[in-house]
Amino acid sequence: MSDLTARLRARGWRMTSQRRVVAEVLDGEHVHLTADEVHARAVALLPEIARATVYNTLGELVALGEVAELSTDGRAKRYDPNARRPHQHLVCSGCGVIRDVHPAGDPLGDLPPAERYGFTVAKVDMTYRGRCPDCS
Repeated sequence: MSDLTARLRARGWRMTSQRRVVAEVLDGEHVHLTADEVHARAVALLPEIARATVYNTLGELVALGEVAELSTDGRAKRYDPNARRPHQHLVCSGCGVIRDVHPAGDPLGDLPPAERYGFTVAKVDMTYRGRCPDCS
C-alpha cells in the first residue's frame, strides 16, 4: 500500500474533504490513474467535487513529491502514489494495465561509464512492456 494519506497527514498537509477524497482514491498498490479517472472515482465518494479541484490537488501532490506523474503511452498522464519507493513499471501492450515492479540489481550500475557522456545521472526510469495474462 502506498500510505499516501498517512504521509500527507504526517507532513501537516491541510486535509480538506476534497483533498482527502483525492488522496484516498490514489492510495494503494499499483495505482496509476489518469486525472479523469481520479475525478470519476472522487465524484463517487464526494459528488460535489469539481474537476478543477482534482487537477489542482494532483498538481500540489506532484509538487510536494508525494505523487509521481508518468506517461507510459505518450498520451494521458498518470499519477502514481508510490513516489517515495524507487520502482519501475510493467505495462501491458494489450490493455494498458500498469504494475509496479522492483527488479533486482542497480539499473544505474548497468549503464557503463563510457555511455554516460559526462552526465551525473540522478534517476533511472525504465518501463518493461509485454502482455498480461488476460491479454496473452
